[in-house]
Amino acid sequence: MRKIELEIVALSHSITQSHSYAVVLGEVNGIRRLPIVIGGFEAQAIAVALEKMNPTRPLTHDLMKSMSQAFNIEIKEIIINNLLDGIFYSQLICKHENEVVEIDSRTSDAIALAVRFECPIYTYEFILDSAGLVMDETGKEEKLEIKEAKPEKKTATSNFKAGDLAKFSIPDLDALLHSLLEKEDYEQAIAVRDEIGRRKKQS
Repeated sequence: MRKIELEIVALSHSITQSHSYAVVLGEVNGIRRLPIVIGGFEAQAIAVALEKMNPTRPLTHDLMKSMSQAFNIEIKEIIINNLLDGIFYSQLICKHENEVVEIDSRTSDAIALAVRFECPIYTYEFILDSAGLVMDETGKEEKLEIKEAKPEKKTATSNFKAGDLAKFSIPDLDALLHSLLEKEDYEQAIAVRDEIGRRKKQS
């Protein structure tokens, strides 16, 4: 069965399910999109890796990567291999020495690990036919239920009002960033990090 490579093109709140998120996978060199609803914890795990944040203590998926590397196990690819009753199923294709092992995984966990191992994500034609969305000629998606965009660079969060960070000095922002990382508040840490990056570009 021919594999179709996917890439992460969006990570956003799900409109159809409250307190949930959706990761949108796009067909590489294609126009189809595969939206998958995931939980908040899994969305944070994916976002942290996409934003290349460095938590002070390893998250669960970081720990899994460290353990895999310690035992010389490499994740070569992940495959979203089935869709039953609205639930996506995935496999981790792992290599240990000369042995290839397939491990069943939740799709959200598989994607979080794929980002960390920088390995490709694949699926099959029948899954895209069943659950995929196709871009129309205007660039909008048919039946799209979540906002399609690249992973957001957030500038404001629930604890930061717009413009609040502009009042901080660079040393204060650095201290705030460190504090947020210690608290594992990565959503706000991203906002602070982006503000620091903007300041440095302007200087």
